[in-house]
Amino acid sequence: MANTNLSNARIAKNDEFYTQFYDIEKEINAYLDYDPNVFAGKTILCPCDDPYESNFFKYFVLYFSELKLKKLIATCYVGSPISNKEVSLFPEESEENKTTKNPHKIEITEIPDLNKDGVVNLYDVQLLLASDRNHLTRLEDDGDFRSEEITKLRDEADMIVTNPPFSLFREFLSWITEANTEFLIIGSINSITYKEVFPLIRENKMWLGNGFQKGNAFFSIPFAKKYADGVYNSETGLVKFRNCCWFTNLEHGRRHQPMPLMTTEKILRYNNKMKGKQSYDKYDNYNAIEVPFTELIPSDYDGIMGVPVSFLDRYCPEQFEILGKTNNKEHAKGFLIGNDPTAMIHGKKLYHRILIKHKK
Repeated sequence: MANTNLSNARIAKNDEFYTQFYDIEKEINAYLDYDPNVFAGKTILCPCDDPYESNFFKYFVLYFSELKLKKLIATCYVGSPISNKEVSLFPEESEENKTTKNPHKIEITEIPDLNKDGVVNLYDVQLLLASDRNHLTRLEDDGDFRSEEITKLRDEADMIVTNPPFSLFREFLSWITEANTEFLIIGSINSITYKEVFPLIRENKMWLGNGFQKGNAFFSIPFAKKYADGVYNSETGLVKFRNCCWFTNLEHGRRHQPMPLMTTEKILRYNNKMKGKQSYDKYDNYNAIEVPFTELIPSDYDGIMGVPVSFLDRYCPEQFEILGKTNNKEHAKGFLIGNDPTAMIHGKKLYHRILIKHKK
C-alpha cells in the first residue's frame, strides 16, 4: 500500500512530504558519530525548505553552534501549500500578499542568545530576524531549485541537506552532482534502479544513509487524509512509507560493517527460505546465481550473484563489489536492454537485481 501511495503521489506531483525532526536528528547523529567535525566550517543549503515549517531548518538552527556551521541557507518554493501559513515571516504584509506564498530565503551565520535566557532556540531566531532583516529576504524568482538564483546558492554551499520533491528526484540529484558537493537527501528506494542514479551507487559516489527507524519513514503531508487506513494515522496526522531511504555521499559507520555470512552448505541445509533446494538457481540468460534474500548471500561463492535492491541497505564496500544490475523489461528480440540483462529463471522474469561479487 505504501509503495502504491508514494507512486500515486509522485504521479500527481504531490511533493510536500515534511520530514520529522526525530528522523533528521537520528540520521545526522550517525555521521557525527563517525566524524564529529563532518559539518564544521561548512555552509549548508536546504533548497526545498520553508524556513519556519521545515524541520531541516529547525534542526540546523538549534544545533548551529554545536555543529560549528559557517552558514545556513534555507529557501522556500513559491508553490508550497503552507509557506507563510503557520508563521508569517513578513508580518507587515497584507493577508492578500500572504496567500500568494512569496518565495524567500534565510541566511544564518550566527545565532546569539538575544533574549539572554541561557539557551539558543527558535525564539532567538525570530528576534534575530526582527533586528536584522538582511538575514531574511525575498527571492526574485519562484524559488525552484533549478532557477539561476538557487543554483548560485548551490554553488556557494558545501553541503545540501533536504527532502526534495519525489517527482523531481532525478533532476534534483543531477542538479546536485553538477556542483560536486556533499549531500544528504531523501528518496524512494526504487530510484536506485534509475539510469541516472545507479551509476553513482556502482561507482561508490553515493550510497544509502543510516536509515529510518525500523525502515519506517513518517511524513507530515497536507493531503494526508487521501491515504488509506494503515498508512495515514488520524491521531498523529502522519503518513507512513516503507520504501523511503536516505541517499548521501557522507561516510557513516554502518556502511563499513561487514555483513555476517554463512557457507553455501550451511545455508542450503538449515535455512527454510531456500525451501529444500540443493543449490542456488542460475539465471537463464546470464552467468550468475539468484540470491532471493540478502541474508542468503553465501560466503564461499566466487562468481556473480544477483541480490535484491534492499541489499544496498547492508552493503559494505570493503566486502562486496557492485558489478551492475538487471532490468525487468523484455526486449522485443531477446532478454537484453543495453548492458542490463533481464533476470530470468525458468522463463520467468524477475524484478530488478543488483549484481555483486565478493572482494578478496
